[in-house]
Amino acid sequence: MSSKNIIWLLLLVTCSSVMSYANTDPDSSKVEYEFIPGEADFDLIKDRISCIQKTIPLHYNTRVHAFVNYFVIKDREYTKGILRKKDIYFPLFEKYLAKYNLPEELKYLSIIESGLNPIARSRVSAVGLWQFMSATGRYFGLHNDWYVDERMDPEKSTEAACKYLSQLFNMFGDWELAIAAYNTGPGNIRKAIRRSGYKKTFWEIYPHLYRETRSYLPQFTAIIYAINYAEEHNLTVDDKEFMAASDTVMTKGFLHLETLESELNLCKGDIKKLNPSLKRGVLPDNKKVYPIYIPSQSKEALADNREIILDRASKIGEKEMEYLARNSVGSTYGRNKVTYKVRSGDVLGKIAQRYNVRISDLRSWNGIRGNMIRVGQRLTIWQNPGYKAPSEPTYARLPNGTKTYTVQPGDTLWDISRKFEGLSIEKIKSLNELQSNKIKPGQRLIIGG
Repeated sequence: MSSKNIIWLLLLVTCSSVMSYANTDPDSSKVEYEFIPGEADFDLIKDRISCIQKTIPLHYNTRVHAFVNYFVIKDREYTKGILRKKDIYFPLFEKYLAKYNLPEELKYLSIIESGLNPIARSRVSAVGLWQFMSATGRYFGLHNDWYVDERMDPEKSTEAACKYLSQLFNMFGDWELAIAAYNTGPGNIRKAIRRSGYKKTFWEIYPHLYRETRSYLPQFTAIIYAINYAEEHNLTVDDKEFMAASDTVMTKGFLHLETLESELNLCKGDIKKLNPSLKRGVLPDNKKVYPIYIPSQSKEALADNREIILDRASKIGEKEMEYLARNSVGSTYGRNKVTYKVRSGDVLGKIAQRYNVRISDLRSWNGIRGNMIRVGQRLTIWQNPGYKAPSEPTYARLPNGTKTYTVQPGDTLWDISRKFEGLSIEKIKSLNELQSNKIKPGQRLIIGG
């Protein structure tokens, strides 16, 4: 770089602004720079935020200010990525927010959740634009199996998010608390409220929240500012993305999306992009009618040769996919769910053997990284249909010779005392230091030496 350019850069830095490389043409000595304004005045941003506040309060303080600087200065590429994608999803969000009479500002929440990525997956296995956990997703009607995960369906997950947000607002009557509860769960918000002495606002219970939740609402406010005042921070993009026009096709039976794309002369991934909930790029043969989206320009071509095209797309890869569905680590396809409570002496290998599953499956189903399990922990196990795990013995001897009994549903101390010669209720209580006659299924009692 010439000395003239270096002096020009130094002058700009002196003026509290930054110049960064935006594009370098490898075939030319020409270098383009992006002008990055310096940190905006606190009071100016506070005034700007007051101008865009609608239903949801947008409090401005040093915590929010720090996130504003992150989005408009430190990680400008992330914010530009959001500006490119927002017009794909914002119209959809706005439609469902209006349907459920919710504040339009909630459309920005998906940015904090997933960065507007419909297939985003968190470290705790929350999935989709709105980052639903599996159980919460099922509660709000989002189906999830080896083939299909409707948490990745933009339409269905957005409607589910609106239902959940409505429920949370009805619980707390405050949008800031409802938003925080979306991140951490209503139980943790109630706990923070109790610990704060029953204070009623987010900022009053702030010290009693988990660290991630403390930063959640400030990020929400900051991203609203960053998107609405992007131009004031020279955050502009020329390559905005938009949702491709599509039509719905009702199908039944196995369907290979890549073959369907080929038959319709589409680029690889065109249909998959419109159907992110189809995790494996296929529609399973589950005997149900299922809607898929195809580009609008392909509707006529499919209508003209529907039977032939769908027939060809149904004959590739079905056996291979079914094999993978049944044998992939962590697969639940075609299995029945049971819950197992870990007992003293249990190890993963022993439990896997008892239920005829792999240790790797147990780890995957329960988010276990190593071999550590704890007594009382509940494990989710997906059994093959028709397989029945052997009954647990009700009594056993420990290595030191102590005889124990595992309490069964419906057992009382009287029942147990009658099962073993020379055993009385008082002896059971003495051996186990019980203060009352209360026992529970799964509890292991010492019944003799």
